Amino acid sequence: MIEFDEQAKKLVVKLVYYGPALSGKTTNLLCLHDQLCTEGRGDLMVLDTVDDRTIFFDLLPLFYVAPSGFRIKLKVFTVPGQVRHDATRKAVLQRADGIVFVADSQKKQMGPNAESFANLEKNLAMVGLDIDKLPLVIQFNKRDVPDIIPENEIQTTWEPTGLPLVMASALQGDGVLETYRQLVALTFDRLNARLELTARFGVERADFVGSVTRIAG
Repeated sequence: MIEFDEQAKKLVVKLVYYGPALSGKTTNLLCLHDQLCTEGRGDLMVLDTVDDRTIFFDLLPLFYVAPSGFRIKLKVFTVPGQVRHDATRKAVLQRADGIVFVADSQKKQMGPNAESFANLEKNLAMVGLDIDKLPLVIQFNKRDVPDIIPENEIQTTWEPTGLPLVMASALQGDGVLETYRQLVALTFDRLNARLELTARFGVERADFVGSVTRIAG
């Protein structure tokens, strides 16, 4: 599902932040926009309803150019969490190259987390993507609020899956860059295995990951 133009030496990569309503998907992108280096970072587009919930998507574009001239554009999207926007979630998931699942750490949100993850699996299948083959990072957000699921309980549940797991507070800026870096690195590895970016175009993993995750100084 990759947007790849070999002749133009151009690749477009799509990363999607998925999760239940108000889990902090938009806050993750706002934090990334504030913390990432302005060089190679586009403008953040946020489309919210009057109740501060995403109705369509948020988009943060990032750009990388290898010494060979090969260009990679990262499009980082969120999806709306509300059930009534399921068709929009499917549309945004199309052609995704990597996923962050943003779970809400509050105990009362355990049910919505499970429902949203099941919805992610279903919608990926409906757009022709295999969740077992996509780079996927699990983020448990809102670690700064009261009455949260204990970390050891989360670890016990998710460690057997082998998926990267990050504890975060997007509002405080904690864990946001770590989540994003892990997804970028996993996505590069998958793309490199398929397209031989390093061998054919001189795109080095460390250079690419470092460039699109560089913090503003």
